[in-house]
Amino acid sequence: MNKSLFEQIQDAADYLNLDLNAQEMAQLAVDHEYSEENIRIVAEMFTYLQQKKKENIVSTLLRLSRLPLKEPKTFESFDFGQLHGKQTDALRNLPSLSALYAHKNLAFIGPQGVGKTHLAMAYGRKCCQNGLKAYFLKATELNQRLTDARKYGRESSTINGLVKPSCLIIDEIGRCVFDKENTRMFFDVIDRRYNKEGPNTMIFTSNKGPDKWGEFFNEDSSLLCALDRIFDDATVFMIKGNSYRGKNCETIALSAGAPSALPKAQH
Repeated sequence: MNKSLFEQIQDAADYLNLDLNAQEMAQLAVDHEYSEENIRIVAEMFTYLQQKKKENIVSTLLRLSRLPLKEPKTFESFDFGQLHGKQTDALRNLPSLSALYAHKNLAFIGPQGVGKTHLAMAYGRKCCQNGLKAYFLKATELNQRLTDARKYGRESSTINGLVKPSCLIIDEIGRCVFDKENTRMFFDVIDRRYNKEGPNTMIFTSNKGPDKWGEFFNEDSSLLCALDRIFDDATVFMIKGNSYRGKNCETIALSAGAPSALPKAQH
């Protein structure tokens, strides 16, 4: 059922944090003898202001996300036709952001050039477009940021900054080795995000299977559980890679390339 003009005005006023409800607006229309056309113009103005605020919020979120702006990576610009497999629908359903709202982490694993980073960035961009914070950084940048935080006494604020975004994207796990202190800080981020309320996901890309990630973190047995927590409830997209399965972890195997180039099924 369509909402009345007064209800539309109230919805827009709520979004704009204005103390104005449908009844007050209706009374104002009666007192000033507004015609239906007058009320429609007011409703259109409120809708315009609401949309403008939404656009400003999205613009700010994208600017702060560190995602590319000049040549954005989007789901619309990703060639899903280059990926093949029985479970490609799971990949095509990523724009629904169901993983974010289900508190599931995502990982895109495979060789260079198959679109891992594109998909991760597209997911982050979609989050921003829905008014949710996303933040992108490469594993090497994360490593350096944690080192700098220790050097300048900013450990707490740095960790808090990595916990806040609804969607935290870490690109190219396996390009650097985290020393023991940086590993501790990184696992602190994972632990706090694990218990974070509201829409929440971490996205990783790597050309190494998650079962190999322990090689890139200086850890002892007490910290291993933090790495496992990434995959307690996750979906791992293996693009021409070996399967990895953790507790409640779903692995999706896909192949990249033109259909004619794919190996024929063995009977």
